[in-house]
Amino acid sequence: MTHFALTIIGRDHPGIVAKVTEILYRLGCNIADSSCTILGGQFAMILILSHPKMQSNEEFGTSFAPLEADGLSVFLRKLQPGGESAAEIDGEICMISVYGSDKPGIVYPVAKILGDMQINITDLNTKLVGTPQRPVYVMMIEAVLPAGLEIEELSSALDRLKKDLQVDIAVRSITPVEL
Repeated sequence: MTHFALTIIGRDHPGIVAKVTEILYRLGCNIADSSCTILGGQFAMILILSHPKMQSNEEFGTSFAPLEADGLSVFLRKLQPGGESAAEIDGEICMISVYGSDKPGIVYPVAKILGDMQINITDLNTKLVGTPQRPVYVMMIEAVLPAGLEIEELSSALDRLKKDLQVDIAVRSITPVEL
């Protein structure tokens, strides 16, 4: 079965998810994985989808024209076989939270430490909360620690950033639940 990546971006308003999923439903597509969020007033959606018969982008034709007419940008890309399902990533899952005054230069130093420690970031979200007069930058990272790396070691490495960045950083283990 062929898999595709569908990306949709545009000014946020109610009903976007319903319109996108209706089109995919009517086409007979299966949504294998998805992520939707609002980034600075812009709606952003990424989906991994499949179709039992469609093999190319061209076969979708003008199916997404109603979304583009609604002011959304739509990008469709055929995926290479083998990258359509979630990879098995062994290791302890943790959640890293960062809170501080909004300023440039918060994401990179945290991501650099994680990369240097061979920690796989599986999800990263940032948001501004608070008031326009006192904005607070919030970053939430879900990550997988490599074998042999303890949460305490990661916490210690990130503690050194707290003072430099003038932020609060916390790390906690997430225990997966099997259903």
